[in-house]
Amino acid sequence: MAWSARFVAPLSDQGVGTPASFVEKRFALDEVPADAVLSISALGLYRCFINGQRVGDDLLTPGWTTYDKRLSYQTYAVADLLQPGANTITIWLADGWLRSPLMWGKFPILNTWGKHIAAIAELRAGGKTLLVTDASWQSGSLPIRKSGIYFGEIFDARVTPQPEAGVRVLEHDLGVLVPHETTPVRELAALDPVNTWTDAEGRTVYDFGQNIGGYVAYEVSGEAGAKVLVEHAEVLDKDGQFYNGNFRTAEAMTEYTLAGTGSEAYRPHFTFQGFRYARVRVTGAARLGTIQAIPISSVTEVKAGFTCGNKLVDRLVLNTLWSQRGNFIEVPTDCPQRDERLGWTGDAQVFAGTAAYFGAVQGFLTKYVRDVMADQREDGAVPHVVPDPTRQNPEHYPGFYGSTGWGDAIWMVPWQLYLHYGDRAILSEALPAMVKWVDFVWSISDGPVVNPPRAWGARGFSFGDWLQPSGPSAKPLPTISDEVSATIYLYIAAANVARIARIAGDGALADRLDRMAAEVKAAFAREFVTPAGRVGGDDQTSYALAFLHDLIPADRQDAAKAYFRNAIARTDGRIGTGFIGTPALLPALVKIGELKLAAEVFLQEEVPGWLYQVKMGATTIWERWDAIQPDGTIYNPQMNSYNHYAYGAVCQWLFEGVAGFRPDAADPGFSTIVFEPTIIAELSPVQAYHDSAMGRIEAGWTVTGDAVRYEVVVPAGATGLLRLRPDYRQVQLDGAAIAGGDEVALAAGRHVVTFVHTPVVRSVPEHTGINARTP
Repeated sequence: MAWSARFVAPLSDQGVGTPASFVEKRFALDEVPADAVLSISALGLYRCFINGQRVGDDLLTPGWTTYDKRLSYQTYAVADLLQPGANTITIWLADGWLRSPLMWGKFPILNTWGKHIAAIAELRAGGKTLLVTDASWQSGSLPIRKSGIYFGEIFDARVTPQPEAGVRVLEHDLGVLVPHETTPVRELAALDPVNTWTDAEGRTVYDFGQNIGGYVAYEVSGEAGAKVLVEHAEVLDKDGQFYNGNFRTAEAMTEYTLAGTGSEAYRPHFTFQGFRYARVRVTGAARLGTIQAIPISSVTEVKAGFTCGNKLVDRLVLNTLWSQRGNFIEVPTDCPQRDERLGWTGDAQVFAGTAAYFGAVQGFLTKYVRDVMADQREDGAVPHVVPDPTRQNPEHYPGFYGSTGWGDAIWMVPWQLYLHYGDRAILSEALPAMVKWVDFVWSISDGPVVNPPRAWGARGFSFGDWLQPSGPSAKPLPTISDEVSATIYLYIAAANVARIARIAGDGALADRLDRMAAEVKAAFAREFVTPAGRVGGDDQTSYALAFLHDLIPADRQDAAKAYFRNAIARTDGRIGTGFIGTPALLPALVKIGELKLAAEVFLQEEVPGWLYQVKMGATTIWERWDAIQPDGTIYNPQMNSYNHYAYGAVCQWLFEGVAGFRPDAADPGFSTIVFEPTIIAELSPVQAYHDSAMGRIEAGWTVTGDAVRYEVVVPAGATGLLRLRPDYRQVQLDGAAIAGGDEVALAAGRHVVTFVHTPVVRSVPEHTGINARTP
């Protein structure tokens, strides 16, 4: 859109960390045009009112993007808020992601994308401009005395906003303004407390029963000047006490000062927190009424579900959904609670496929990909976090980019958008950035074997398999080296970007990248697969990634399978993988025919394992496998999030592997749906659904003895492909016999498949002898 308005900064604003401001304009209308629309954005965060009524119900607008290159604006129909004669438009402004402290520890970055909060707005109707932000607007201070993403909010209801100053027109590039590309952040259903108690200092602690990203809302009545302080926490310590030491330097609080006008309602305006527990202190003559936790998210609809005969698994699936909700707030962040809350590319890369099942994320992830492209460095390096606060502020965070597995978000996220939504446009749009990334990784060591430097900030530094369990310090378990993980990821990236280039119609580029992938594959076999069949670091991640991506020569695969099994036995059948290895572990085991081993690893309930944290009361996914020890001890508060979705990527395997439906890359967007279940009898009955771009897909199975009944629904307009393992015997499709191992087309509608399968019976160790704590 061609803007007539300009950004206006309130002269009442005193800078970051000071009271929030508003800009305001009174104007007159002879009549109210039925088609009146307001287009609006801000530097900082805004909330708009016309004649005292809020415009829209979106939160944290204009959202979070790479502000110096891309800034979202929203457009609202506002005829219902206007009136003939005098009107007033008021725009509240706060620091938000623009300038409140970001990053962690001793070196927070302030004023990351600018020092000045400002608004831009334009009211139009019938092709005419009725009102714009310009030098004639006024400004003043708000009851919000301080706000910040990590800090929280201080609100003094005794303050009545009054225009007290003018505005300054900012010279700002209007070319960065883009229409909002994703589902707005909105409130989800409120959560009431499930338990309440008073601590030794007289503060009331509320347990809302679910860890969320959001805020606390409440009603309070009392005398003017009384205060309500709310602090937040995800967990209790081993003694049952409120604990938020893992928030590090994030204050994560709200404070409300009463106006004394009767029943007053408060919820924060320009912040959010990650929490399950709220600790409330009332100072002065006041009484708290209703109190609730309000989850907020860009994922407002649930698009998939999975249930089975194991209640811990069912809760694991819900934990993953809640972690996605709490971290998909404008940007796919790592966590919503501590002094971080950043769009880590590695987390997004491993989770994008799972995310596309649980939510309608096409716009959300497309927006993220465009921000990744905007933050990509000239040499092709992709930042560790996007939007990247360090790009313009590198002093204390030099070289915060370029890690394999993390930068691969530049191709993996568009690839998942292609698979789930048939979106070829995002492949073509992002392809040049993908190629720059692949060429950057090759350039780290100028060849097919990548040797990342160890030092943080050095060019090509790699996180490797972040948080891979290494066992007891006295006798560590093998782990994957940075060279192995980086070389594997160079192969994966080159091969997949070649495939994307071919889809986008660039055959010459595809051929070049195919040659690169072949060279990397050959070098990997020479360097990292021994003649005896050991792979990489002889660890679970090395084997999982190598088998999943066909990097082991055929003549060494049988031996490698034995070593893979031994790598799991070495950990007492527990997980030995980190951020990049975990999503590959179970699919790789199934691929090589180790269904029993896959079941044992997935269903064991000790640490490290998916179900351990569920047993320990988790309601979201943890960052660390052993974030809480069996005795309730909190582990390593310096890096310990209890809402970190990455390990929830296992849910992609539950949908695609266990329930057995996935998009077909040859006909994406679920136009063709591949049905290929993995039967683990202990999980029976399994039932899953996904509301895909083509409609609802259903798949479920039950096991009775060695008889399996698999029932699927293919949505109208789509086609199914049934692929069953050769060891599934006496197969019948809708009552007619078919050959096991054959691929059979399925028309739209419901189908019943029956077959005989010898159940997998997993071994349960009588005792465990390994302390497999993470580093």
